[in-house]
Amino acid sequence: MVDVFLTSSGGAVLLGQKLQDLREFVARKLPERQLYVRSGFETRAFVLTTNMQATALATAAAAGLWVIGATAALALQPMMLRADETAAVKTKNYYERLIADRQARLDTAMERLSGGTGGVKGVAEEIVRRHAALAMLLTEVKGAPGAVMAPVNLDALKAKDPVDQIRAVQADQDRMVASAETYAKSRADRLRMAFRLAGLDTASAGRDTGGVGLGGPLIEARDPAALAAVLDVDTGYAARIQHAAQDLTAARTLGAEVDRLPLAKPVSNPVKSSGFGARVDPFTHHGAFHPGQDFAGGYSTPILSTAPGVVSFTGQRTGYGNVVEIDHGGGFKTRYAHLQAISVAMGQKVGVAQRIGAMGSTGRSTGPHLHYEVWENGRVQDPTRFLKAGEYVQQND
Repeated sequence: MVDVFLTSSGGAVLLGQKLQDLREFVARKLPERQLYVRSGFETRAFVLTTNMQATALATAAAAGLWVIGATAALALQPMMLRADETAAVKTKNYYERLIADRQARLDTAMERLSGGTGGVKGVAEEIVRRHAALAMLLTEVKGAPGAVMAPVNLDALKAKDPVDQIRAVQADQDRMVASAETYAKSRADRLRMAFRLAGLDTASAGRDTGGVGLGGPLIEARDPAALAAVLDVDTGYAARIQHAAQDLTAARTLGAEVDRLPLAKPVSNPVKSSGFGARVDPFTHHGAFHPGQDFAGGYSTPILSTAPGVVSFTGQRTGYGNVVEIDHGGGFKTRYAHLQAISVAMGQKVGVAQRIGAMGSTGRSTGPHLHYEVWENGRVQDPTRFLKAGEYVQQND
């Protein structure tokens, strides 16, 4: 094996060789030339060395690059000026529109103050009326008592100075919108979490409104500017009202869907004895799939409906013994099996936690217990997910 080492002296020799090669290359391309100039009977000879020719070429190349750069700058300058002028015009137009809008609002306010509407008192009365409409709007949309704090007492305001009325109403508007925003967002978030715990997707199921279809003439417009014109408030405040109303509507819609889901307990004190999924069959002692959740208990323990619905079947099914099946709408059904007694009839409407039968050991059963199943769109689901979602909703309501 041969090791090659490059010392500092060796590097200098190599660099010198490269420079020598470069000088030879330039000398070959630019050999020494003689220039003869004749004037009358006198002739002069000039010698153009390699260095002189290289310097002349470098000077010509630099001059050419400068000419190209200057030409390009002159060509691009009009385009840059046009872009700057366009941006300046847009900015100017924007601020002119903003100033005109502010001036129009000021003129309107001055007309109301100086016109025949009763001066400041008339403005205060108009704000009070608009505030009452806003309070009614949020109260109607919220769909839950106490979600929005009660509006200011209008009768009490009439005894106050008009300026105090305006200040009191403005403060109360901010208080109501903030209360609505906090309540609606927190409740909607909790209900969405309940759906996720149950393994459901609110968006794909179409259960979450997503901020559309709010209802009510004051919030039909999707554009906050249009709502601001209707309520006669600034756009930012109108956007807050719209967002609060959207969240309230979403919370109300989600709440209605949660109320229809089978989230309640099928027995008052559930004791789980066998879970959903793969297990060892109690009769064959081989692996098998268990399509529900078993709850142990004594004979005649009340069996309760886990959501409102309509009884779609009562009777016996192979392996299940005495069965009650309830259709809850939206593709959801529940099945209650091995019952000792049935307390409802087909077509009967039932509410949540209503007694539908008694625990027994009919059918393929080793002892008194309830076999409980949840179905969604024809597919059996794990009841544990729905029970966990129901516990979450109860704990956070």
